[in-house]
Amino acid sequence: MTPFHPLTLSFKDAALEAEYARHVYPRTLQQGRAGIAVGCAIYLLYASLDLWLTPAELRGNVWAIRLTALGVPLLVAIVSYTRWFRELVHFALASAGASAGLSLMAIFAMLPLDKLSLTFPGQLLAIFFTYNLVGVRFVYALTVCVGMLVVYNLYLGYGHDLPAPLLLTHDFFMISANLVGGAACYMTEYQRRQLFLQERELEAQRDNHRLRSLHDRLTGLANRELLQDRLAQALHQSTRDRSRHTAFFIDLDGFKAINDRLGHNHGDAVLREVAWRLTSAMRDGDTVARLGGDEFFVIAHGLGSSDEARRLADRFESLLDDLECGIPADLKPSASVGICQFPYDGANVDDVIRRADHAMYENKRARKATGDDTVS
Repeated sequence: MTPFHPLTLSFKDAALEAEYARHVYPRTLQQGRAGIAVGCAIYLLYASLDLWLTPAELRGNVWAIRLTALGVPLLVAIVSYTRWFRELVHFALASAGASAGLSLMAIFAMLPLDKLSLTFPGQLLAIFFTYNLVGVRFVYALTVCVGMLVVYNLYLGYGHDLPAPLLLTHDFFMISANLVGGAACYMTEYQRRQLFLQERELEAQRDNHRLRSLHDRLTGLANRELLQDRLAQALHQSTRDRSRHTAFFIDLDGFKAINDRLGHNHGDAVLREVAWRLTSAMRDGDTVARLGGDEFFVIAHGLGSSDEARRLADRFESLLDDLECGIPADLKPSASVGICQFPYDGANVDDVIRRADHAMYENKRARKATGDDTVS
Protein backbone atom coordinates (compact mmCIF):
# COMPACT_ATOMS: atom_id res chain seq x y z
CA MET A 1 0.00 0.00 0.00
CA THR A 2 1.28 3.47 -0.90
CA PRO A 3 2.46 5.22 2.28
CA PHE A 4 1.35 8.67 1.11
CA HIS A 5 -1.81 10.28 -0.26
CA PRO A 6 -1.91 10.23 -4.09
CA LEU A 7 -2.83 13.91 -4.49
CA THR A 8 -1.16 15.77 -1.64
CA LEU A 9 1.78 13.32 -1.43
CA SER A 10 1.70 13.70 2.37
CA PHE A 11 2.70 10.57 4.29
CA LYS A 12 -0.28 8.96 5.98
CA ASP A 13 1.83 8.49 9.11
CA ALA A 14 2.06 11.92 10.77
CA ALA A 15 5.34 11.05 12.50
CA LEU A 16 6.85 9.97 9.18
CA GLU A 17 5.66 13.19 7.53
CA ALA A 18 7.28 15.24 10.29
CA GLU A 19 10.51 13.29 9.86
CA TYR A 20 10.45 13.90 6.11
CA ALA A 21 9.82 17.61 6.64
CA ARG A 22 12.90 17.82 8.89
CA HIS A 23 14.93 15.80 6.39
CA VAL A 24 14.04 17.91 3.35
CA TYR A 25 13.96 21.35 5.00
CA PRO A 26 17.62 22.31 4.41
CA ARG A 27 17.29 21.53 0.69
CA THR A 28 13.93 23.35 0.48
CA LEU A 29 15.44 26.36 2.22
CA GLN A 30 18.39 26.45 -0.15
CA GLN A 31 16.24 26.02 -3.25
CA GLY A 32 13.71 28.59 -2.03
CA ARG A 33 16.32 31.29 -1.54
CA ALA A 34 17.95 30.56 -4.88
CA GLY A 35 14.57 30.44 -6.62
CA ILE A 36 13.52 33.78 -5.16
CA ALA A 37 16.77 35.38 -6.31
CA VAL A 38 16.39 34.04 -9.85
CA GLY A 39 12.68 34.86 -9.92
CA CYS A 40 13.24 38.47 -8.86
CA ALA A 41 15.94 38.85 -11.51
CA ILE A 42 13.60 37.50 -14.21
CA TYR A 43 10.79 39.72 -12.96
CA LEU A 44 12.96 42.82 -13.21
CA LEU A 45 14.25 41.78 -16.62
CA TYR A 46 10.68 41.24 -17.74
CA ALA A 47 9.89 44.76 -16.50
CA SER A 48 12.37 46.18 -19.02
CA LEU A 49 9.76 45.38 -21.69
CA ASP A 50 7.69 48.23 -20.28
CA LEU A 51 9.65 50.61 -22.54
CA TRP A 52 7.94 49.04 -25.56
CA LEU A 53 4.76 47.46 -24.21
CA THR A 54 3.48 49.91 -21.59
CA PRO A 55 2.12 53.34 -22.50
CA ALA A 56 4.17 56.12 -20.92
CA GLU A 57 1.21 57.39 -18.86
CA LEU A 58 0.79 53.97 -17.21
CA ARG A 59 4.41 53.18 -16.34
CA GLY A 60 4.28 54.83 -12.94
CA ASN A 61 1.28 52.74 -11.86
CA VAL A 62 2.77 49.60 -13.40
CA TRP A 63 6.04 50.06 -11.52
CA ALA A 64 4.17 50.70 -8.28
CA ILE A 65 2.51 47.30 -8.73
CA ARG A 66 5.82 45.64 -9.63
CA LEU A 67 7.67 47.02 -6.62
CA THR A 68 4.82 46.03 -4.30
CA ALA A 69 4.88 42.50 -5.72
CA LEU A 70 8.65 42.28 -5.31
CA GLY A 71 8.24 43.10 -1.64
CA VAL A 72 6.60 39.72 -0.98
CA PRO A 73 9.47 37.43 -2.14
CA LEU A 74 12.01 39.78 -0.58
CA LEU A 75 10.14 39.56 2.74
CA VAL A 76 10.05 35.78 2.39
CA ALA A 77 13.82 35.74 1.80
CA ILE A 78 14.37 37.83 4.95
CA VAL A 79 12.06 35.67 7.08
CA SER A 80 13.89 32.57 5.83
CA TYR A 81 16.77 33.52 8.13
CA THR A 82 14.56 33.39 11.23
CA ARG A 83 13.55 30.41 13.34
CA TRP A 84 9.85 30.89 12.45
CA PHE A 85 10.36 30.10 8.79
CA ARG A 86 10.41 26.32 9.27
CA GLU A 87 6.72 26.32 10.22
CA LEU A 88 5.74 28.61 7.32
CA VAL A 89 8.14 27.48 4.62
CA HIS A 90 5.74 26.17 1.96
CA PHE A 91 3.06 28.78 2.61
CA ALA A 92 5.70 31.51 2.36
CA LEU A 93 7.28 30.15 -0.82
CA ALA A 94 3.86 29.70 -2.42
CA SER A 95 3.02 33.32 -1.58
CA ALA A 96 6.06 34.42 -3.60
CA GLY A 97 4.60 32.72 -6.68
CA ALA A 98 1.13 34.10 -5.97
CA SER A 99 2.44 37.67 -5.71
CA ALA A 100 4.08 37.39 -9.14
CA GLY A 101 0.94 36.01 -10.80
CA LEU A 102 -1.50 38.43 -9.16
CA SER A 103 0.67 41.47 -9.87
CA LEU A 104 0.81 40.54 -13.56
CA MET A 105 -2.98 40.29 -13.67
CA ALA A 106 -3.26 43.75 -12.12
CA ILE A 107 -0.90 45.08 -14.80
CA PHE A 108 -2.74 43.27 -17.62
CA ALA A 109 -6.00 44.93 -16.57
CA MET A 110 -4.40 48.32 -17.27
CA LEU A 111 -3.01 47.51 -20.73
CA PRO A 112 -4.74 47.83 -24.09
CA LEU A 113 -5.72 44.54 -25.74
CA ASP A 114 -3.04 44.76 -28.43
CA LYS A 115 -0.37 44.81 -25.70
CA LEU A 116 -1.94 42.11 -23.53
CA SER A 117 -1.09 39.20 -25.81
CA LEU A 118 2.51 40.37 -25.94
CA THR A 119 2.85 40.48 -22.15
CA PHE A 120 0.76 37.37 -21.36
CA PRO A 121 3.75 34.94 -21.46
CA GLY A 122 4.77 36.47 -18.14
CA GLN A 123 1.77 34.74 -16.58
CA LEU A 124 3.11 31.40 -17.80
CA LEU A 125 6.49 32.21 -16.27
CA ALA A 126 4.77 32.85 -12.93
CA ILE A 127 3.16 29.39 -13.14
CA PHE A 128 6.43 27.62 -13.95
CA PHE A 129 8.21 29.64 -11.25
CA THR A 130 5.70 28.48 -8.64
CA TYR A 131 5.74 24.82 -9.66
CA ASN A 132 9.36 24.24 -10.56
CA LEU A 133 11.77 26.88 -9.31
CA VAL A 134 10.98 28.03 -5.80
CA GLY A 135 10.89 24.56 -4.20
CA VAL A 136 7.36 24.66 -2.83
CA ARG A 137 5.46 21.40 -2.30
CA PHE A 138 3.18 20.25 -5.13
CA VAL A 139 -0.09 20.68 -3.23
CA TYR A 140 0.74 24.32 -2.38
CA ALA A 141 1.88 25.09 -5.93
CA LEU A 142 -1.25 23.46 -7.35
CA THR A 143 -3.48 25.56 -5.10
CA VAL A 144 -1.75 28.79 -6.13
CA CYS A 145 -1.61 28.06 -9.85
CA VAL A 146 -5.19 26.81 -10.16
CA GLY A 147 -6.15 29.89 -8.15
CA MET A 148 -4.34 32.04 -10.72
CA LEU A 149 -6.37 30.44 -13.51
CA VAL A 150 -9.65 31.06 -11.69
CA VAL A 151 -8.78 34.66 -10.77
CA TYR A 152 -7.56 35.34 -14.31
CA ASN A 153 -10.92 34.30 -15.74
CA LEU A 154 -12.98 36.16 -13.11
CA TYR A 155 -10.85 39.31 -13.03
CA LEU A 156 -9.93 39.74 -16.68
CA GLY A 157 -12.45 37.56 -18.50
CA TYR A 158 -15.56 38.81 -16.75
CA GLY A 159 -14.40 41.87 -14.89
CA HIS A 160 -12.74 43.53 -17.90
CA ASP A 161 -14.68 41.94 -20.76
CA LEU A 162 -11.73 40.17 -22.31
CA PRO A 163 -12.82 38.83 -25.72
CA ALA A 164 -13.82 35.18 -25.51
CA PRO A 165 -11.37 33.93 -28.20
CA LEU A 166 -8.48 35.69 -26.46
CA LEU A 167 -9.56 34.42 -23.04
CA LEU A 168 -9.92 30.85 -24.31
CA THR A 169 -6.49 31.05 -25.93
CA HIS A 170 -4.96 32.27 -22.67
CA ASP A 171 -6.83 29.56 -20.75
CA PHE A 172 -5.43 26.91 -23.08
CA PHE A 173 -1.86 28.01 -22.44
CA MET A 174 -2.40 28.44 -18.69
CA ILE A 175 -4.00 25.00 -18.38
CA SER A 176 -1.15 23.52 -20.43
CA ALA A 177 1.39 25.26 -18.21
CA ASN A 178 -0.38 23.83 -15.16
CA LEU A 179 -0.28 20.34 -16.63
CA VAL A 180 3.36 20.51 -17.66
CA GLY A 181 4.64 22.38 -14.61
CA GLY A 182 2.37 20.49 -12.21
CA ALA A 183 3.38 17.08 -13.58
CA ALA A 184 7.07 17.97 -13.24
CA CYS A 185 6.53 19.27 -9.71
CA TYR A 186 4.47 16.20 -8.74
CA MET A 187 7.03 13.74 -10.09
CA THR A 188 9.91 15.59 -8.43
CA GLU A 189 8.26 15.49 -5.01
CA TYR A 190 7.09 11.91 -5.55
CA GLN A 191 10.62 10.78 -6.37
CA ARG A 192 12.07 12.71 -3.42
CA ARG A 193 9.68 10.98 -1.06
CA GLN A 194 10.43 7.59 -2.56
CA LEU A 195 14.15 8.31 -2.24
CA PHE A 196 13.62 9.37 1.38
CA LEU A 197 11.91 6.05 2.14
CA GLN A 198 14.71 4.12 0.43
CA GLU A 199 17.41 6.05 2.29
CA ARG A 200 15.51 5.55 5.54
CA GLU A 201 15.30 1.80 4.92
CA LEU A 202 19.00 1.63 4.01
CA GLU A 203 19.90 3.58 7.13
CA ALA A 204 17.82 1.19 9.24
CA GLN A 205 19.64 -1.74 7.63
CA ARG A 206 23.00 -0.10 8.27
CA ASP A 207 22.03 0.53 11.89
CA ASN A 208 20.95 -3.08 12.22
CA HIS A 209 24.20 -4.35 10.72
CA ARG A 210 26.16 -1.96 12.91
CA LEU A 211 24.24 -3.12 15.96
CA ARG A 212 24.79 -6.77 15.09
CA SER A 213 28.47 -6.16 14.43
CA LEU A 214 28.86 -4.68 17.92
CA HIS A 215 26.86 -7.30 19.78
CA ASP A 216 27.29 -10.98 20.47
CA ARG A 217 24.89 -12.96 18.29
CA LEU A 218 24.15 -15.63 20.87
CA THR A 219 23.46 -13.47 23.92
CA GLY A 220 22.83 -10.01 22.46
CA LEU A 221 25.42 -8.55 24.83
CA ALA A 222 28.10 -6.09 23.78
CA ASN A 223 31.02 -7.81 22.06
CA ARG A 224 34.72 -7.10 22.60
CA GLU A 225 34.80 -4.21 20.13
CA LEU A 226 31.89 -2.40 21.77
CA LEU A 227 33.28 -3.19 25.23
CA GLN A 228 36.59 -1.54 24.33
CA ASP A 229 34.72 1.54 23.13
CA ARG A 230 32.65 1.69 26.34
CA LEU A 231 35.81 1.27 28.44
CA ALA A 232 37.49 4.09 26.52
CA GLN A 233 34.48 6.32 27.22
CA ALA A 234 34.56 5.42 30.92
CA LEU A 235 38.28 6.21 31.11
CA HIS A 236 37.70 9.54 29.38
CA GLN A 237 34.83 10.36 31.75
CA SER A 238 36.95 9.49 34.79
CA THR A 239 39.66 11.85 33.54
CA ARG A 240 37.12 14.61 32.93
CA ASP A 241 35.12 14.45 36.17
CA ARG A 242 37.38 12.31 38.40
CA SER A 243 34.73 9.62 38.75
CA ARG A 244 35.69 6.04 39.59
CA HIS A 245 34.41 2.90 37.92
CA THR A 246 34.81 -0.82 38.40
CA ALA A 247 35.41 -3.56 35.84
CA PHE A 248 34.55 -7.21 36.48
CA PHE A 249 35.98 -10.14 34.53
CA ILE A 250 33.66 -13.16 34.96
CA ASP A 251 34.55 -16.71 33.95
CA LEU A 252 32.24 -19.73 34.24
CA ASP A 253 33.90 -22.62 36.04
CA GLY A 254 32.90 -26.08 34.83
CA PHE A 255 31.28 -24.86 31.62
CA LYS A 256 33.35 -27.13 29.36
CA ALA A 257 31.80 -30.23 30.94
CA ILE A 258 28.32 -29.04 29.96
CA ASN A 259 29.29 -28.82 26.28
CA ASP A 260 31.12 -32.13 26.41
CA ARG A 261 28.35 -34.16 28.07
CA LEU A 262 25.13 -32.39 27.10
CA GLY A 263 26.06 -30.72 23.82
CA HIS A 264 26.38 -27.16 22.63
CA ASN A 265 22.63 -26.48 22.68
CA HIS A 266 22.63 -26.86 26.47
CA GLY A 267 25.81 -24.79 26.64
CA ASP A 268 24.21 -21.99 24.61
CA ALA A 269 21.18 -22.02 26.91
CA VAL A 270 23.50 -21.60 29.91
CA LEU A 271 25.28 -18.66 28.27
CA ARG A 272 21.99 -16.95 27.47
CA GLU A 273 20.83 -17.46 31.07
CA VAL A 274 24.09 -15.98 32.37
CA ALA A 275 23.69 -12.98 30.06
CA TRP A 276 20.15 -12.37 31.26
CA ARG A 277 21.10 -12.62 34.95
CA LEU A 278 24.07 -10.29 34.63
CA THR A 279 22.05 -7.74 32.68
CA SER A 280 19.18 -7.82 35.17
CA ALA A 281 21.62 -7.14 38.00
CA MET A 282 23.01 -3.96 36.41
CA ARG A 283 21.76 -0.43 35.84
CA ASP A 284 20.83 0.90 32.39
CA GLY A 285 24.03 2.90 32.02
CA ASP A 286 26.33 -0.01 32.86
CA THR A 287 27.80 -2.40 30.28
CA VAL A 288 27.60 -6.17 30.19
CA ALA A 289 29.69 -7.85 27.48
CA ARG A 290 30.61 -11.31 26.33
CA LEU A 291 34.26 -11.61 25.41
CA GLY A 292 33.87 -15.08 23.92
CA GLY A 293 33.34 -18.64 25.11
CA ASP A 294 32.34 -18.55 28.76
CA GLU A 295 33.98 -15.20 29.56
CA PHE A 296 31.94 -12.11 30.42
CA PHE A 297 32.87 -8.55 31.35
CA VAL A 298 30.94 -5.90 33.27
CA ILE A 299 31.59 -2.15 33.63
CA ALA A 300 29.86 -0.59 36.64
CA HIS A 301 29.95 3.19 36.35
CA GLY A 302 30.44 5.33 39.43
CA LEU A 303 31.33 2.34 41.61
CA GLY A 304 34.49 3.47 43.35
CA SER A 305 34.31 1.78 46.76
CA SER A 306 36.24 -1.48 47.17
CA ASP A 307 33.58 -2.82 49.54
CA GLU A 308 30.80 -2.03 47.05
CA ALA A 309 32.79 -3.70 44.27
CA ARG A 310 33.33 -6.81 46.37
CA ARG A 311 29.65 -7.00 47.28
CA LEU A 312 28.68 -6.77 43.60
CA ALA A 313 31.20 -9.49 42.72
CA ASP A 314 29.70 -11.69 45.43
CA ARG A 315 26.27 -11.04 43.97
CA PHE A 316 27.47 -12.13 40.53
CA GLU A 317 28.82 -15.34 42.00
CA SER A 318 25.57 -15.95 43.87
CA LEU A 319 23.45 -15.30 40.78
CA LEU A 320 25.51 -17.67 38.66
CA ASP A 321 25.81 -20.42 41.25
CA ASP A 322 22.15 -21.39 40.84
CA LEU A 323 21.41 -21.36 37.12
CA GLU A 324 18.09 -22.89 36.00
CA CYS A 325 18.92 -24.34 32.58
CA GLY A 326 17.70 -27.91 32.82
CA ILE A 327 21.12 -29.37 33.56
CA PRO A 328 22.06 -31.91 36.25
CA ALA A 329 23.14 -30.55 39.60
CA ASP A 330 26.61 -32.00 39.28
CA LEU A 331 27.17 -30.02 36.06
CA LYS A 332 25.93 -26.65 37.26
CA PRO A 333 28.74 -24.13 36.77
CA SER A 334 29.98 -21.55 39.23
CA ALA A 335 31.69 -18.25 38.53
CA SER A 336 35.09 -16.73 39.23
CA VAL A 337 35.11 -12.92 39.26
CA GLY A 338 38.06 -10.58 38.95
CA ILE A 339 37.85 -6.91 39.92
CA CYS A 340 39.72 -3.90 38.52
CA GLN A 341 38.89 -0.41 39.73
CA PHE A 342 39.95 2.57 37.64
CA PRO A 343 41.27 5.09 36.87
CA TYR A 344 44.81 4.55 38.04
CA ASP A 345 48.17 5.76 36.76
CA GLY A 346 48.73 4.51 33.23
CA ALA A 347 45.25 3.05 32.89
CA ASN A 348 44.15 2.16 29.37
CA VAL A 349 41.56 -0.13 27.83
CA ASP A 350 43.76 -3.17 27.33
CA ASP A 351 45.37 -2.86 30.76
CA VAL A 352 42.02 -2.63 32.56
CA ILE A 353 40.89 -5.84 30.85
CA ARG A 354 44.24 -7.51 31.58
CA ARG A 355 44.16 -6.58 35.27
CA ALA A 356 40.57 -7.75 35.69
CA ASP A 357 41.50 -11.01 33.91
CA HIS A 358 44.51 -11.48 36.18
CA ALA A 359 42.36 -10.83 39.27
CA MET A 360 39.86 -13.41 38.04
CA TYR A 361 42.58 -16.08 37.76
CA GLU A 362 43.83 -15.16 41.22
CA ASN A 363 40.32 -15.71 42.52
CA LYS A 364 40.09 -19.02 40.64
CA ARG A 365 43.39 -20.23 42.13
CA ALA A 366 42.29 -19.20 45.61
CA ARG A 367 39.08 -21.20 45.21
CA LYS A 368 41.03 -24.24 44.03
CA ALA A 369 43.29 -23.95 47.04
CA THR A 370 40.24 -24.18 49.28
CA GLY A 371 39.21 -27.43 47.60
CA ASP A 372 36.28 -26.17 45.52
CA ASP A 373 35.83 -29.01 43.01
CA THR A 374 33.65 -27.00 40.64
CA VAL A 375 36.58 -24.79 39.62
CA SER A 376 38.18 -25.81 36.33
